[in-house]
Amino acid sequence: MSSNRDEPRIALVTGGGTGIGAACCRELAAAGLQVGIHYNSSREPAEALSAEIAGAFLLQADLATKEGADSVYRALKERGGLEVLVNNAGMTVDAPFITAKLTDFDRVHAVNLRGTWYLTKRLARLMIRKQYGRIINISSVIGSTGNPMQSIYGMSKAAIDNLTKTVAAELAQYNILVNSVAPGFISTRMTADLSAEERDSIMRLVPLERMGTPAEVARMVRFLAVEGSYCTGAIFHVNGGIYGG
Repeated sequence: MSSNRDEPRIALVTGGGTGIGAACCRELAAAGLQVGIHYNSSREPAEALSAEIAGAFLLQADLATKEGADSVYRALKERGGLEVLVNNAGMTVDAPFITAKLTDFDRVHAVNLRGTWYLTKRLARLMIRKQYGRIINISSVIGSTGNPMQSIYGMSKAAIDNLTKTVAAELAQYNILVNSVAPGFISTRMTADLSAEERDSIMRLVPLERMGTPAEVARMVRFLAVEGSYCTGAIFHVNGGIYGG
């Protein structure tokens, strides 16, 4: 990563306390970045991770609210800005399309889409001042393929991929690269509650016949953060072959 600053470069990972987010924090720290670990309600795992990573710092905020995103912006501005943003925070409420509730739609999209859009909009200003930045959005294979019971979640992730392409085109002039990493079925808390039958059904679709790990996703994030200097506006699929893009 090219930067004229001598002090540690800063990366923010939203939803960084657990799962894919925590793996991203570890990988970016190993690459030499100072990592900001954002969390909303997962305080204890975020604090434990912060104690594990030298130089890490914590930021608590509800990114579904304007006030929460603004507080993150102010905290990073005080630190001199940031070079890398990993938009990982997200949630899902799974339900059949016919019976899904509007309140669930609003909850999911407030975090996955509205929160990501607004936080990125705010923090991009700090990157523009540096004429440098890397924005990496964690989307999902479901945003490309669809999946029964996940109309709400899938819509939000498809929108994130479109946001990636649009913002990449607008911010390229400032040397800010924007990409999506779209995981397939990864062993996290989100997939831990699957029944054995559901897990077997998924595995029949995956050519590698296994779920991925958070670390495997995080290694792609690390590449885009520190090496992928000619990659922007792209969706990088990490899914064991279930979908090729």
